[in-house]
Parts: sequence; C-alpha cells; structure tokens
Amino acid sequence: MKNLKHDNPQKYNVNVEGHSFFLEKQSSIENKQYVFAYSIHIINKGTLTAKLLSRHWIITNGKLNVQEVRGSGVLGTQPIIEPNKTFEYQSSAVISTETGTMKGSYYMVAQDGHQFVVNIPSFALSASRTLH
Repeated sequence: MKNLKHDNPQKYNVNVEGHSFFLEKQSSIENKQYVFAYSIHIINKGTLTAKLLSRHWIITNGKLNVQEVRGSGVLGTQPIIEPNKTFEYQSSAVISTETGTMKGSYYMVAQDGHQFVVNIPSFALSASRTLH
C-alpha cells in the first residue's frame, strides 16, 4: 500500500470503538469454547469520505495464544463512510479461555485516493459477570 502516512490528519480522521458481550448459551465451557459477540463503531471524523478496504484482527486469549484474522472489508462488504457518519456492525469470536483481548487495524482509502491505516484499540473479552 502506498501513502499510509497521515499527511493531513483532519482529512483522514477515523476512530473505532469496540465492545464485547459473552454469549453463554453459544459457548461450551466443558470444551473450552468461549463465544463472544462484539460490536464495532467506525466513526469518520475526517473531512473526506472513506472506504474500508480490509481488516486485520489480533485476538489473544487468556493464555496469550494469538489468532490473526485478515480479510477484505467487514461482513462481506467494504463500507463507505461519509464525514461525520458512523458505520456499525456486529460479529463474533471464539477463544479457548474465559478472558482475552481483541485489537487490530482497518486499511482504508479516502475519496482522494489516499490510503491510510486506522488502529482498532484493544478491548476485553470476558466471560466474567463482574467485568464490564
């Protein structure tokens, strides 16, 4: 990819927020399969429309085992997000421990052709009912 640096951060300002929810009924504790749904909010705070091209997830379980997921777009689409708009979606992840984390990045292209990376901050995966 070319032009990955933020030449003008006001043009290319996309933020991501992630939250997870433990899905007890879909999980199999005896088989060490903990299923988490997660909700992602992608907010375009920049001045240009941006298209999400691909994703890279780093999913780490409580034993520090790492899974990496790469792919085109999200949920089979490459959403186009206009300035001051939000794209939201839900998906799921399965890990072998009751706690873990997810983080990653989206590769995007602005309407002027500039490609840039948006970091997805780490968020917790926790089957514990005491953590929020």
